[in-house]
Amino acid sequence: MSFFSLPTWAVGLLLVAVLGIATAAGYLTGRYLRKHHETLKEPFGVLQGAFLGIVGLLLAFGLSLALGRYEDRRAATVVEANAIGTTYLRAQLIAEPARTKSLDLLRRYTDLALRISHEVPSSAGMRRTTAAEGVVQRRLWGLAGQAMDAAPLASADRLYVDSLNATIDAQSARLSTLTNRVPDAVLALEVLAAAAALGVLALHISVLGRGLVAMIAAGALVALLLIVTFDLDRPTRGLITVPSAPLASVRASMVPPPAAQAPTGR
Repeated sequence: MSFFSLPTWAVGLLLVAVLGIATAAGYLTGRYLRKHHETLKEPFGVLQGAFLGIVGLLLAFGLSLALGRYEDRRAATVVEANAIGTTYLRAQLIAEPARTKSLDLLRRYTDLALRISHEVPSSAGMRRTTAAEGVVQRRLWGLAGQAMDAAPLASADRLYVDSLNATIDAQSARLSTLTNRVPDAVLALEVLAAAAALGVLALHISVLGRGLVAMIAAGALVALLLIVTFDLDRPTRGLITVPSAPLASVRASMVPPPAAQAPTGR
């Protein structure tokens, strides 16, 4: 089962459980070995330092992967919003009846693009929404063909076709970023390595018989970093989601009547 298929609360509970069990196991083992602390504290200290260093690198690597994908999704949303806005403006300059029909379809298309911001990638709801977008795209492209056929030399129609093509491309790019996630193998390695490091840390602290507060603080920090990494990789769920404000702004601009009037002649 993929981590991404789990609900956000289930991922949080899983991380806390794995890290908590590893820490508790290390602490209890350390209490059992405390009578040998004079011979064990030095090798355990070296092992603990090595583990924490490796885990720090892994956590930084995973966080950078998740953050990079999050920024790509934000950028793709802005690009699509700009493409839709440009297409809507240029659609106002083509002749009737394609003009009115295209403007109505672009409003519908923007509503669907906004809906995607709240759909879970690869879910049934997402597939239905993208299928509906595909239908609208085909209708828009058909109307663009009619406009081009009616006025093959008109520059406004050609510019509109270019922007409509860019809008279709932007939608494909945005959907690609939504499904481009951090590999489960990387996330699993981070969780297992963090659990092992916390277990060794708890073992060392327990052997020494002190430092319980430091152990709890380290465990909380590692758990928080893992939760943030997982949350960044869930673009429409959790606490850190990709904002849909650019698309909402474009949709709001479509509420007033079109600024440009329909052309009266060629």
